[in-house]
Amino acid sequence: MEARMKSVANPDLITAIQHLQKAIHAGGVDPLVLELVHLRASQINGCSPCVFAGVQSAKKHGETEERLHNVVAWREAPFFTEEERAALALTEAATRIQDGAPGVTDEIWDAAAGHFDEKQMSAIILNIALTNFFNRINHTIREPAGKTW
Repeated sequence: MEARMKSVANPDLITAIQHLQKAIHAGGVDPLVLELVHLRASQINGCSPCVFAGVQSAKKHGETEERLHNVVAWREAPFFTEEERAALALTEAATRIQDGAPGVTDEIWDAAAGHFDEKQMSAIILNIALTNFFNRINHTIREPAGKTW
């Protein structure tokens, strides 16, 4: 697969993304939780460059192969904490917004809010949104995995 464009970035966009990343990482959420959130949203959206980048980044943060291979089946896998499960459920509900999807139910929200304070919830929600942003850009321009990440 060939990318349709070399880049969609411009200096203003790069600066804006850097500010968003800074806000996400200032939210007090464990970086591994943020990596799992990014990876799960990217898996749902079928974004190979973001899945590739997410796995590489998670490994740099100390994530294990065992857990990385099971993010896609996190509900059935015994490797995740209740906090991680709440973040992954929120990620799935916020990412799957197609027609008829229930979205983020009160049950999902309350479970996540039971583990994360408001600042952390804001960081997780922003991380989900930014991941979905990148996923859609990569789909549009057909960015291949591993080329520019």
